[in-house]
Amino acid sequence: MSEVINNRYEFVMLFDVENGNPNGDPDAGNMPRTDPETSYGIVTDVCLKRKIRNYTELVKEGEAGYNILIKADKALNTKFTEAYDALGQAKGQKGKNSDDVQKARDYICANYFDVRAFGAVMSTGDDPCGIVRGPVQIGFARSVDPVFPQDITVTRQAVTSEKDFENKKTEMGKKSFIPYGLYRAEGYISASLAKKVTGFNEDDLEFLWTAIINMFEDDHSAARGKMCMRKLYVFRHSSTLGNAPSHILFDKITVKRKADISAARSFNDYEIEIDKNMPDGVEFIEKI
Repeated sequence: MSEVINNRYEFVMLFDVENGNPNGDPDAGNMPRTDPETSYGIVTDVCLKRKIRNYTELVKEGEAGYNILIKADKALNTKFTEAYDALGQAKGQKGKNSDDVQKARDYICANYFDVRAFGAVMSTGDDPCGIVRGPVQIGFARSVDPVFPQDITVTRQAVTSEKDFENKKTEMGKKSFIPYGLYRAEGYISASLAKKVTGFNEDDLEFLWTAIINMFEDDHSAARGKMCMRKLYVFRHSSTLGNAPSHILFDKITVKRKADISAARSFNDYEIEIDKNMPDGVEFIEKI
């Protein structure tokens, strides 16, 4: 196992969608999420972390330390009880000993990558494992320009019920999509939380970059259209607590539509300006 990270990081992701729905909103008939005041597109942090989790499970399946806690295989409380079983600790007792809870928390962190990275609330059930604040935090992604979701009507050459089959041979449906959208998301990695709580280490960090770069590659679907991670920019601080405020670093990357493009339909319709004059103690890294 490699050593726990000693450097603070910030990062910027640029990804796009073409003729697809990057993140449907259940409260709006699964239409692509948008800010109603500005029409900018939104992709939630939960959606992005789900894709990282899925990629981790695909690539690291069966590898020690890279299990995924947040997935639909069994109840979370069952997994917490399994931690107590693995440690040989008493189960189902009220008023758990704080040492037992901390040992169970450490066990979960050591065995589940998503908890080591993102944290988790594990204080439920009869065998609680505490609350973990993860060192890796990702904000909502927002589109660079306003997006204009569309609904198109589609037909299906198969009828669901026998009764309907007597009267019709096709069924109608709708599909929601965005013709094109370029999204920007920003993230943070705290070396302090990694050291104090989860043990997020250098190997985890390198895998996280790989997962971010590839998280759309094995997640394609007709509904999501063509989604690509276009750019991943990283700011590496020379210290644990950081050498410059994150907003100053984020402002060094500017993305805007080219002046002669009225409606963007590809990544090439945008230009990216980067101020590479970094504050002392900050290294700029372009991953892709």
